[in-house]
Amino acid sequence: MGGCFSKPKPVEVKVELSLLEKEKEVDGLSPNGKASPFADSRPNGALGHGSDDDSTPLPLYHKPRDYVEASVCHVKDLENGQMREVDLGSGRALLIKEHGEFSAIAHKCPHYGAPLVKGVLSKGHVRCPWHGACFNIETGDLEDFPGLDSLPIFQVRVEKDKVIIRANKQALQSQKRSKPMSRCSAVINSNTGFSHVLIIGSGPAALVCAETLRQEGFTDRIVMCTMDRHPPYDRPKLSKSLESTAEQLRLRSVEFLQDHDIELLTEKEAVAIDVKTRSVIFEDGLRMEYKKLFIATGSKPKTMIYKGQDVENVFHLRTPDDANSIARLANNKNAVIVGTSFVGMEVAAALSDKAHSVSVIGIETVPFKHALGEKVGKAIMKLFEVNRVKFYMLNEVSEMVGQHGQLKEVALKSGKVLRADVCVIGAGSIPATDFLKQGGIHMDSRGFITVNKMMQTSADGVYAGGDVVVFPFPPRNNKKVNIPHWQMAHVHGRAAALSMMGRAAEIKTVPYFWSAMFGKTIRYAGYGEGFDDVIIQGDLDELRFVAFYTRSEEVVAVASMNYDPIVSRVAEVLGSGKTIKKRDVETGDISWLIDKGSQ
Repeated sequence: MGGCFSKPKPVEVKVELSLLEKEKEVDGLSPNGKASPFADSRPNGALGHGSDDDSTPLPLYHKPRDYVEASVCHVKDLENGQMREVDLGSGRALLIKEHGEFSAIAHKCPHYGAPLVKGVLSKGHVRCPWHGACFNIETGDLEDFPGLDSLPIFQVRVEKDKVIIRANKQALQSQKRSKPMSRCSAVINSNTGFSHVLIIGSGPAALVCAETLRQEGFTDRIVMCTMDRHPPYDRPKLSKSLESTAEQLRLRSVEFLQDHDIELLTEKEAVAIDVKTRSVIFEDGLRMEYKKLFIATGSKPKTMIYKGQDVENVFHLRTPDDANSIARLANNKNAVIVGTSFVGMEVAAALSDKAHSVSVIGIETVPFKHALGEKVGKAIMKLFEVNRVKFYMLNEVSEMVGQHGQLKEVALKSGKVLRADVCVIGAGSIPATDFLKQGGIHMDSRGFITVNKMMQTSADGVYAGGDVVVFPFPPRNNKKVNIPHWQMAHVHGRAAALSMMGRAAEIKTVPYFWSAMFGKTIRYAGYGEGFDDVIIQGDLDELRFVAFYTRSEEVVAVASMNYDPIVSRVAEVLGSGKTIKKRDVETGDISWLIDKGSQ
């Protein structure tokens, strides 16, 4: 594969002499690059109008005092395919050597701050060890998700066998940058009931769609409507960090959206779509027409029936307000979690050191059995039991009883009663598509919107992405699947935007998700639906393991705990189009998958 997968090549040092007049082009910010999950993406442009000149100008750093320059190592200290985190005095950078050439970029992934030196270097990009985001080592551009921002790059030169990095101090501190974006060229009245692109939703699919349009030179109106009252925020953190505020979780500020002419309308619930008149009706009576529509409404929690439905202390975790209320009500009290979904289990873990007691009521005897297999599920279940979380089966429940606007208890058939000062329903989700039932857009029997590889629905000018769709998945011979991952929603948003602009690009990403409980993280890459065997390497009891999920004789997915960056390594192999055979991981020797490219 090259990079860390191949034997080191003879060292060839390329001396790059930087010209002062070129610094503004290569330092701090860089032009857009090609995104690896998509084939044949072209440079910026617009829907028949606009040009690269419409892009937001790059900030220029001219003052010498704004820069730091340091000799960071000897030219022979790094072999080909190796990375090293280096200190420049005013901050740190990631020095990379590939094919005899040096490059330097920010050392932290802008998504959650993972150290990229512990990631995977291959074929001109580095993949984050935590969540699989990819960055081009020459341009710093984000090539695969999750996350919204790219990396700053720094000048590298070699003098007398010393490797010298020159970097902008501001870029060293920020460790991230946004790609240049165009602005809306039309004079728009905000009360006008028409938008060239109308987006329903404000999650990652919606936000990436809007930002990609601007990055690619789209200069007409973009309106994003959401049921939420908050600007876009990091929803996966809700169940892991219950006390975080909407401000702490936000992905983009209102000011950022305004600066890039992305109009955000909050507390707007779509109730109907008319594809014939190309219009959307909202609950408050607003009617908006569109030229292009992107539906990214995501999923909604499955509901449960119980006595005393109108109670205040039962939550379907959806918003920062829900999370904050759960944390407050559970403090030194009794919490009941109904459902063993990832969200439900993450909430149980988050409450274990806050609540007096935490009880989990599940449908399956072993949590995560369907997704991760029984052996991995049992190992994780033990982790919960050690942390005082008790498990019960849903078929053991006699009734859930509420009084005076509060759920009071959950009665079991055995006669045992679980006190419930707060209850969280985490029994899974369904697509949020009720408003589309009479809209003329094709959905499958489960309520998912069916789209083609360009994220187009059955209706002209209507696109959809994220948790709400089934889409053709190339590794399964384009079988239409639903992959409700945060990372995949980013990919759909970009694919839809490119398709709207007539630049349809094939999705080539490897699905990637993660879950965090008790300070330990499960990482998962691939698509394991229908796996028929699980090959475990490592120690399940110590929660330091790798699980390979196979169908027939092929590895289709991998999960791990405390074994970084192996999941990102497997994602890199699968993303290259190569196949990992079952026999390759059954031997117990997976040294060929262990990273040796960082120092």
